[in-house]
Amino acid sequence: MSTQARSASSSVPALTGYAHALLRIVASYLLLTHASAKLFHVPHIAMFDGLPLFSLLGAAGIIELVGGVLVLVGFLTRAAAFVLSGELAFAYFIGHAPKGHVFLPLLNQGEPAVLLSFIFLFIAAAGPGAWSIDARR
Repeated sequence: MSTQARSASSSVPALTGYAHALLRIVASYLLLTHASAKLFHVPHIAMFDGLPLFSLLGAAGIIELVGGVLVLVGFLTRAAAFVLSGELAFAYFIGHAPKGHVFLPLLNQGEPAVLLSFIFLFIAAAGPGAWSIDARR
């Protein structure tokens, strides 16, 4: 194996931790926009107008806000990501699957919920990656 090939392959594990952290940060940010829309109406989404805090969607917003912040900063990451993964799976089966096409999320607008659910399941299993409070402890 050439020296150049060895040096390229040895840098892959170092880059993996940063890519993992970016996935955690971006997924958390996307989820936080959902929480913000539900709880603070920013960005404004008409279906969340007048949303009672003590409702299923209100509870989802609270879980997304608290869990999203925890995963974003990488504190209690595994537990928070596991809860978020379950909440997003629940969101898919309660909010999207009843529209039909349970095995075709493209047709029931459930792709974001499915993808985020599996991303947070991965984070729960793999940990926070680089740039996290958990990694510093």
